[in-house]
Amino acid sequence: MHLAEPIGGFIGLQLDDGDLYYPDLIALNTGRNALEYILRIKKFKTIYLPYFTCEVLLEPIRKLKIAYRYYSLDENLCPIIDFIIDEQSCLLYTNYFGIKTDIVTSLTSKIKNIIIDNAQAFFTKPINNADTFYSCRKFFGVPDGAYLHIGSHKRLQLQQDESIHRFSHLIKGVDINTEKGYADYVENNKSLVNNDIKEMSRITKSILAGTNYQKCITSRKNNFDYLHEQFFDINLLKMNYTSNDVAMVYPLLIDDPSLKKKLIERKIFIATYWPNVYQWTSPSSFEYNLTNNLIALPIDHRYNLTDMERIVKVVKSLL
Repeated sequence: MHLAEPIGGFIGLQLDDGDLYYPDLIALNTGRNALEYILRIKKFKTIYLPYFTCEVLLEPIRKLKIAYRYYSLDENLCPIIDFIIDEQSCLLYTNYFGIKTDIVTSLTSKIKNIIIDNAQAFFTKPINNADTFYSCRKFFGVPDGAYLHIGSHKRLQLQQDESIHRFSHLIKGVDINTEKGYADYVENNKSLVNNDIKEMSRITKSILAGTNYQKCITSRKNNFDYLHEQFFDINLLKMNYTSNDVAMVYPLLIDDPSLKKKLIERKIFIATYWPNVYQWTSPSSFEYNLTNNLIALPIDHRYNLTDMERIVKVVKSLL
């Protein structure tokens, strides 16, 4: 404790002490700012990114006035690289749903200037010397937070972020329910737009330090395996995941665009990855089909096999 810190007064939040999952990585405020950090250090002039990605990644690219080009994916979610990545260019690849580490491993062994987006693969360690970034709020109950692994000794001088105004959706989720906190969640997302790159806030770091990561890993693996056992014969998405992968969601690809809405009506909330893909692609593209038909089933540490059984029962009743 610093001598300048007060002693006494009201008792604050009691957060468990523990270790960060990535103590040696650069702790930042958002994933998109982690990408901006890479682009500022590496000074690439062109970036190739997939059509199937979140539009927020364009924020730092446009801010830095970097040229960008889109590429397509094959049915294994592997990049179709029909272009040359020169010394002043880089390729960004997303470890989709946290189950494409085999593709990440292959790409990092072949492509020098590669950036790995592990926003959906928090527990996948950086591979080789590939620049890699993570988003904490995709996996844990924090309002912000990101990690960065960068293959450079250069560092940016940053101020520390403050997260005090971004907690209302999390508190409502505990005190009332997730539905009541959703509007606040949307507002929190808006508050993260066009923020400066900053160090991760103290409270976000404290929450992450007190997280039981092994429990999170075990829950996700058990839930994923159960859903895959139930759906593998009807899932149109090619998996090829390994036993080391810890997924963000179970991606169920079904040729039925109405299924997502029906599940939401039954209080099984499904995110769409990503609405902007509708504007970026044509209806005949693989990426458009993914956005339209992929059901991202929740498998995180909040849920157990009883919850998975409910999901399976509801999904199968709607097919």
